[in-house]
Amino acid sequence: MITGLAAAFFYLFAFVAIASAFMVIAARNPVHSVLYLILTFFNAAALFLLTGAEFLSMILLVVYIGAVAVLFLFVVMMLDIDFASMKRGALEYAPIGAVVGVILAAELVLVLAASAFTMGQPASTAMPMPDPAVRHNTAALGDVLYTDYIFFFQIAGIVLLVAMIGAIVLTLRPTRPGVKRQSIVTQVGRKPSDAIEVVDVETGKGL
Repeated sequence: MITGLAAAFFYLFAFVAIASAFMVIAARNPVHSVLYLILTFFNAAALFLLTGAEFLSMILLVVYIGAVAVLFLFVVMMLDIDFASMKRGALEYAPIGAVVGVILAAELVLVLAASAFTMGQPASTAMPMPDPAVRHNTAALGDVLYTDYIFFFQIAGIVLLVAMIGAIVLTLRPTRPGVKRQSIVTQVGRKPSDAIEVVDVETGKGL
């Protein structure tokens, strides 16, 4: 009964995810496209949860829905973009998109066909999935990430840091005229005598 119920939820979430993913590119309103994208992420997170990958499910909810998709929604709602003029040139790239779609479909068919003829877990697997009763998914993922792949994890963090600094340096233009910028050195080195002036006014001679 539990297996049948899990299979029913799997097909339900998978169907809603595929339908909402199609509506992302089919909806005329860009705000509706972002909302369909959020619905797709929700169903993908539910599919991860059904397979026992609760950490990936929560990451998908927190990062992609709580940050990325909401950021997309704010950008689309705040920017005044003429999407009708942007979609006019979409037909020019339709043949290229069709070729890429056919290639991806062929790859999916090959993967499904290979998985249909492969039964059981390969004997050459170096680190099989631990028993959830002994070690749950989040702890097992942390063991692998922070022990076997710690150097790759640190390198990825350094690459992201360098990319962030590079983006800030490329967009920062201190020589642009008419823009007021904060000078940390001037602000920290400022003295009270530079900001205020104490005047001793005699009684009766003030303003």
